Amino acid sequence: MKKQWAFALLAAWAAAAGAAGMDSLEAFVKGAKSGKAEFTQVVTSPSRDGQAARTKTSSGTFEFSRPNRFRFHYKKPFEQTIVADGQTLWLHDVDLNQVTARKQAAVLGTTPAALIAAAPDLGALQKDFALQPAADRDGLQWVQATPRTRDGQLQHVRVGFKGADLAALEILDSFGQRSLLTFANLQTNVTLAPDAFQFKPPAGADVIRQ
Repeated sequence: MKKQWAFALLAAWAAAAGAAGMDSLEAFVKGAKSGKAEFTQVVTSPSRDGQAARTKTSSGTFEFSRPNRFRFHYKKPFEQTIVADGQTLWLHDVDLNQVTARKQAAVLGTTPAALIAAAPDLGALQKDFALQPAADRDGLQWVQATPRTRDGQLQHVRVGFKGADLAALEILDSFGQRSLLTFANLQTNVTLAPDAFQFKPPAGADVIRQ
C-alpha cells in the first residue's frame, strides 16, 4: 500500500513538473515579443566505428522579434551570421565569404528557431510540432517538440526554461548529433536596433539562392 501511494505521489509530481514546462513555454511565446541573449552551443557527434564522440563548442549572440525574425551571430571559433528577415533566411560564412539565401516560409516551420521566434500563439506552434512535457533536469523545466512531418533532419527539440525565462535548447537530429544551446543574460521585450534583422550580402560575396 505504501509503495502504491509513493508511486502515485511520484506520478503526480512528474505530471505537475511537466505542466510547469508547458506553462513556461506558453508564457514565453505569448509574453516575450522580442529579446536578446548570449549563447554557448556544444555539438556532440555520436561515436562511430569505435571512435569516441566528438564535441565542438561555439558562442555568440542571439536576438529575436516576433513574428519570425531572428539573428544568430556566431563569434567563436568561426564567425557566421544567420538572419531571418521575415521573407528570407540568410546564412553568411565570413571565412568563406559565402552567403546562402533560402525562402523563409519553406524552411522555418520545423526548425528549432521557430520555437523561439514564431508567432505569439501556441496553437501556431502545434501545427508544426507535437508538444509534450519532459522531465525536469538540470534545474530546468523542459518541453519536447517533435516535428509532425518526418521528412526533415530533425528528430526532436527540447526547450528548457527556468521559470518563464528561456534557458536552453537541446536539438537531436536524424544523424544522432546532439546540439545544446544554453542562453545567458536573456533580456525580453527590449528595443532592438532597427537593422537587427536586415541583411545585405557583402561586396564580393558568393551568393547562393536555394
